[in-house]
Amino acid sequence: MKRTVKTQRTPKVRRLNLVEWLYAFWKFSRPHTIIGTSLSVLGMYLIAFDAQIDLSQLPTPTRAGFADSSLVERIIQLSTSVRAGFVDSSLIERIIQLSTSVRAGFVDSSLIERIIHWLNPPLQPLFLAWVACLCGNIYIVGLNQLEDVEIDKINKPHLPIASGEFSRRTGQILIAITGLLALVLAGVAGWYLFGMVAISLAIGTAYSLPPIRLKRFPFWAALCIFSVRGAIVNLGLFLHFNWLWQGFSGIPSSVWTLTLFILVFTFAIAIFKDIPDLEGDRQYHITTFTIALGKEKVFNLALWVITTCYIGIIIAGILGLPSVNSTFLISTHLLLLALLWWRSRQVNLQDKSAIASCYQFIWKLFFLEYILFPVACLLG
Repeated sequence: MKRTVKTQRTPKVRRLNLVEWLYAFWKFSRPHTIIGTSLSVLGMYLIAFDAQIDLSQLPTPTRAGFADSSLVERIIQLSTSVRAGFVDSSLIERIIQLSTSVRAGFVDSSLIERIIHWLNPPLQPLFLAWVACLCGNIYIVGLNQLEDVEIDKINKPHLPIASGEFSRRTGQILIAITGLLALVLAGVAGWYLFGMVAISLAIGTAYSLPPIRLKRFPFWAALCIFSVRGAIVNLGLFLHFNWLWQGFSGIPSSVWTLTLFILVFTFAIAIFKDIPDLEGDRQYHITTFTIALGKEKVFNLALWVITTCYIGIIIAGILGLPSVNSTFLISTHLLLLALLWWRSRQVNLQDKSAIASCYQFIWKLFFLEYILFPVACLLG
């Protein structure tokens, strides 16, 4: 006999004041994904920005008395114009010492331009990329909510469309605006960013929207999530920033390392996220790894996938990554690996709230990577 699913009545949409509407919009945007997107943009910006110049290659001071006075004045003026604490004073002193002790013309003018650029980071490219990516993020998660209203009434009843805070029409308007804005802003910013955003939106659409609706299939659903979060976003953002500043599209080993880490880590997120959603997915015939394998096996698989990520990046630190502080990289990831296993022992797989809490903890580890790895690059 064909199984039927009882359709729940759509909740009545209630009128919201401004504060309530903004809070509902914040929930609609899925805050953990907004934070993840914001940190990924900032992290790749910092890595690309740091890659512009390797100060270890600056020439050492030579005989004094051959200073280029205009160069000295520019750098001294620059050093007094940066925000307090943003630039290490010893770095400024080193550059000033360099400029006053080398022969005029000894230093390549393009190198000096890069130093000045490094001390005055351009924030417009960061802001434009950030807003474009946020709009793309909201489009993707918003479309998923529009297509999963009945499932969300079971799995995530707090979301605004499922709870009646937003109507379907409001959701449709929001994703139309954010999707269009994402493409327009990315197109203004540059071709690499436009390509990254366009591909991400296309995959996000195929993930949620019938008749394709790839989220119905465990392999394709996971592939959509970790390909966008892991590869497309990281590589696309780095290529975008690198192209803006250097005019070429080379990708250093540090970026490949971070991309591989995030790619595999996001696979763990993709399979773990369905553990607390078992009931609704089963009722609406959404096949997931949790339904196919069971909660415990998927939980352990996700745990070991993340462990593999940390072990891999620790080994990379031991072997040595160019322009990355290995001591910082190894010590922080050893600490996070220990924290992961300690936290995993506290999870009761029969308690949905405990599973959801652990899922949010995994997202926090994801957030931390976009902070710790760029810092390791800056310290390197």
